[in-house]
Amino acid sequence: MRQALAHRPFRRLLGGWSIGNLADSALYLTLGVWAKDLTGSSGAAGLMFLALAAPVLLFPLIGLLADKVERKPLLIWANLAGAAVAATLTAVQGAGQLWLLYTVAFAYGSLGLVNAAAQTGLVRDMLPARHLDTANGLLTTVDQGLRVLSPVLGSALYAAWGGAALAAGVAGCLALTAAVLATVRVRESAPPPRGSGAGWWRETAAGLAHVRGVPLLRRMLGVSAAAFGVIGVLDSVLFEVVDKGLGMDAAFFGVLMSIQGAGAIVGGLTAALILRRLGPAATVAAALALLGAACVALAADLAALALLPFAAAGLAMSGLAIPWLMVAMVTTRQRLTPARLQGRVAAAANLATTLPQMASIAAGAALVAVVDYRWMTVAAGVVLFGCALTLARLGPR
Repeated sequence: MRQALAHRPFRRLLGGWSIGNLADSALYLTLGVWAKDLTGSSGAAGLMFLALAAPVLLFPLIGLLADKVERKPLLIWANLAGAAVAATLTAVQGAGQLWLLYTVAFAYGSLGLVNAAAQTGLVRDMLPARHLDTANGLLTTVDQGLRVLSPVLGSALYAAWGGAALAAGVAGCLALTAAVLATVRVRESAPPPRGSGAGWWRETAAGLAHVRGVPLLRRMLGVSAAAFGVIGVLDSVLFEVVDKGLGMDAAFFGVLMSIQGAGAIVGGLTAALILRRLGPAATVAAALALLGAACVALAADLAALALLPFAAAGLAMSGLAIPWLMVAMVTTRQRLTPARLQGRVAAAANLATTLPQMASIAAGAALVAVVDYRWMTVAAGVVLFGCALTLARLGPR
């Protein structure tokens, strides 16, 4: 990781990304708790994650935008807009403003996609290809590992002073992120001249066409899409694990996310090493197998086993697996994609995985009221094990 950190612009980017992700994680994880407290419904809490994920439908347009303009200014303005959006949550006073929570979640999710599309291309411009795995490992460690701190911070602000304090804190962090990003010096790849494209539709779909034309990307993405078709069920199930399985208040969800964040720190720090030793396909397969084991662990009480230690172990395993999956997917995508196609390929990849995830979030929110959540996690685990075996057959390289 020292090679990536030797680049001063990347260090600045990592610093700004860390501040922004502290705010993101605190808000994302607390929005569900907020909805649960307002309504008493695990389904309403799970639908909050659907509102955060729904903007992926706009991602092809966002990816095109990130490929057509300078990415650093785009990142700065997206964070400033995110600060303004987060500040509107100070108006939420009761269940009658639940619609505002969902609206803000959708807008905030949209701005997060702008950040993701611009950041992936900026990192590709900033660093040589051989350092991308370590850079993505660091970024993913920040993205996932801050779940150790941010749930505690977000829950403390929310519990002590309410949602208005949380909203103000998030807005302040995002404004600071924009200020740090303004100091990053980077020579970007030149955006294409206006009017030089092959038509709006073909340009927007160019990312998907590229993925289809690269066999390794196509296979990894196809299997991952199937896996994400069951992963979203967990967004609603975890609230049932906390409520019915462990008999805890909704705020204990933040504790579980902190355990997952601890696993994510280890996963982020080891992701580049695992990717270099196993290769992309086998790394993704190993991550999916760990996620499958985590799902099964959440149903330990079906076998009359104490749930809390198994749930904690499962969340730690899922935290370890997520950075392996993300770093392998993102690094392989960046290395096999031209500079000014990065945003659209990122959009295609995220769309292919997030749409199935959205469908499973919606299904989970509906099923959790009528199906024992433990059988839902077991079913998800079986599917994930199947996906891992399918991808492992591609071989280590």
